[in-house]
Amino acid sequence: MKTTSQIKGISSMATRALLAELAAAFAQRCGQVMSIESVGGVEAARRVQAGEDFDLVVLAADAIDKLIAGGHLLAGSRFDLARSGVSVAVRADAPRPDISSEAALREAVLAARSVGYSTGPSGVQLARLFERWGITEQLAERIVQAPPGVPVGSLVAAGEVELGFQQLSELMGLPGITVLGPLPPTIQIVTTFSAGIGAGSTQGEGIRRLLGFMALPASTETIRQHGMESCLTTANQGYIQ
Repeated sequence: MKTTSQIKGISSMATRALLAELAAAFAQRCGQVMSIESVGGVEAARRVQAGEDFDLVVLAADAIDKLIAGGHLLAGSRFDLARSGVSVAVRADAPRPDISSEAALREAVLAARSVGYSTGPSGVQLARLFERWGITEQLAERIVQAPPGVPVGSLVAAGEVELGFQQLSELMGLPGITVLGPLPPTIQIVTTFSAGIGAGSTQGEGIRRLLGFMALPASTETIRQHGMESCLTTANQGYIQ
C-alpha cells in the first residue's frame, strides 16, 4: 500500500547519516516520506519532554525508556534499532598510539595532551572508566567535552583534541582524522539506539511498515555499513505492505 502521509521524527546525531539513508530507501520502496531531524541527544529529549510533536523518536535506549515512563512516548512502543560501539580517533597526520589492550589504551590516554568525548551515554561511561582507572584527577584539565550535536571527530580534526572517543558511526567519514579502531573488547562501551512512537502520533501503521523495512537484509546491511549492528529481525518483515 502506497501512502503520502509523512512520518516526522527526531534523533540524536549518532544515527543521523543512517536514518537519512534509510529514509530515502523507505520512500522509494514504500512511497512514504520519513523526515528526521537530528540534533544532540540531550536537546532531542528536552524537546520531546517539552511537548513538541514527533511520530518517531530515536535515541539511546535509556532515554527512550525515560520518555515512555514520562508519558511522552506510547507505552510498549520501544523497539531497538541498532547497537554501536565506541572507537578512538586521532588527527590524520598524528602518531597512532597503541590501543590494542586496556593497559595500552590507559597509557595512550595518560600520554595525550587532550582527550575528547561526547555529552551522550558513551561520554558518561568513559568518565566512569577513567574513574575506575584512577586517573580522573590527572585528566581533569585535559578533558574536552564536545558540545551537544558537535562530533568529537571534528574537534580532533581541528587539533583541539588529541585523542577522541565516540560512537564509530559518528567518526566514520569525517575528514582529517584517522580512526584507530574500537575500544578493546574488555572495556567496549556499546550503546543501543532505540525508537519510540510519539504519544500523539497517528502514524502507527506507517511506523510498522518502517519497522518491517528496517529488518530487511538490505537495511541490515546499510546499518552495518554505518558502523552499527542491527537489532531487528526478519520477523518484523511482515509489517511491510
